[in-house]
Amino acid sequence: MKRIYLDNAATTPLDKDVIAEMTNVMENYFGNPSAIHALGREVRTLVEKARKTVANLLGASPSEIFFTSGGTEADNTAIRCGISAYGIKHAITSKIEHHAVEHTLNMMLKNGEIDKLSFVNIDEKGNVDYAHLEELLQNNERTFVSLMHANNELGTLTDMVKVGDICEKYNAIYHADTVQTMGHYPHRVRELKAHFIVCAAHKLHGPKGVGFLYVNSNIKIPPMIYGGAQERNMRGGTENVYGIVGLAKALEIAYAEMEQHQNHIQGLKDYLKEQLTAEIPGIAFNGETDADKSLYTVLNVSFPEMDMGDMLLFNLDINGICASGGSACSSGSNIGSHVLNGIKADPNRPSVRFSFSKYTTKEELDYVIEKVKMVVKQNALA
Repeated sequence: MKRIYLDNAATTPLDKDVIAEMTNVMENYFGNPSAIHALGREVRTLVEKARKTVANLLGASPSEIFFTSGGTEADNTAIRCGISAYGIKHAITSKIEHHAVEHTLNMMLKNGEIDKLSFVNIDEKGNVDYAHLEELLQNNERTFVSLMHANNELGTLTDMVKVGDICEKYNAIYHADTVQTMGHYPHRVRELKAHFIVCAAHKLHGPKGVGFLYVNSNIKIPPMIYGGAQERNMRGGTENVYGIVGLAKALEIAYAEMEQHQNHIQGLKDYLKEQLTAEIPGIAFNGETDADKSLYTVLNVSFPEMDMGDMLLFNLDINGICASGGSACSSGSNIGSHVLNGIKADPNRPSVRFSFSKYTTKEELDYVIEKVKMVVKQNALA
């Protein structure tokens, strides 16, 4: 069966050049980077070369880059260790953050590690209310702010520069979940004023199980994982050398080809949006879709109410289309998407997130459009 992969926001296929880079390391370098002998030192050199590559691309210092097991660990480290290090008792986030952020902050509130958790207002497109953020920060206590750069379900972008300026004004610590946008936009950390940003390599054609946390040099935090002096005493555990090398290579490729890929993918997103609008009456879109307000790799489609709407993804899957999605909560037994609930989406309309990569083609989208039309017609309300 023809398989069309449109779930790149969940994970991306490995780039062949990344595979080649990792294979070389797997075949030729096996020493422990903490060992002082020659085999250990040559592997340590690979890790530090990768760290320097990442730092140079971000305009950071290598000492500000810490390799992790992925975005979730990086988010947890920033939040838990950042709050602990400064005795912070008030945190601000939104109700449409990734669970790596939402669940962590809720746990800290429940455990008494923070006294107050505030939620900044968002509109029906997922946009942050910056005036409300500033209102929440108008107190005499130091506050921790965690707001993602692009929503992983909607694609709606948050202005990191504006958030950084507001946080700087009130001496707040700012953590930006940049998992979905790393490698898709040029994050220059000196311009952003974020204290923490994060990466998961598998979102940009790198390997799973590796990521990094950028920690601004003005911030000092304790480790979250103890047990060794790795990552300059910041993360115990032998480094995932193959993954780290693959991450650096993937990010290097992403930056080198960024404009080309953005133009290609944005064109595909616009094409799918136009065709679905023309072919399916009553279709709508969750979140922002304009190029300057939305992550170009994500299009969240809100379909008209239909019979067996909860089976829409399954029907797409049996037609060879890999996507993801859900619906807002419509009953006590249906938890639904917390993001769609957060923007008060219609619970009767099924939603599908189509997410694209540099490997997606127009021919694949033509196939998807035909199959989507067929599935919607078959399940249309009488």
